[in-house]
Amino acid sequence: MNQFSSNERFKMPLSSILRGRPQAAANIAGSESYPGISGAVRFYQTNAGVIVQAEIDGLPDSQAPCQGRIFGFHIHEGGDCEGDREDPFADSMSHYNPHGCEHPYHAGDLPPLFGNRGFALALFLTDRFSAEEVIGRTIIIHDRPDDFTTQPSGNAGTKIACGAIYRVTGSRRQPTFY
Repeated sequence: MNQFSSNERFKMPLSSILRGRPQAAANIAGSESYPGISGAVRFYQTNAGVIVQAEIDGLPDSQAPCQGRIFGFHIHEGGDCEGDREDPFADSMSHYNPHGCEHPYHAGDLPPLFGNRGFALALFLTDRFSAEEVIGRTIIIHDRPDDFTTQPSGNAGTKIACGAIYRVTGSRRQPTFY
């Protein structure tokens, strides 16, 4: 693992990186049971790792105190969001895990999404993969939080939304869900 001083981590300010073109992206859509879920996940390659930005709308919500919704969020091996009645995104396969690590050390294990009245916004840096390595894979949102313990996938529950990760070309940016 490379060690960077705080001045070397990013050659440009974070805001400039996020205004630029991501190297990869996924358009998220809900399953038949969750048709209102939509959003985008973008992957920005930097010298310090990949910045992952997720903007998701239409997530299930709870108005009860102390019961805000938290959702598992993972990159999966498969490149397709097709499936069947039992598993609407079966073709997404299991977590992206190129090094054969135990959960939660799969390259595809990501921080959870915290629902905020049906909306989630996440921004984090990871060195578990490059943007190039995840092109052609899928990103999945689960209906429960990942417990980061249970093998093999954190007991995160049903897959409720999916998006295939594609290479971004040109200068056109995907829409923002604010």
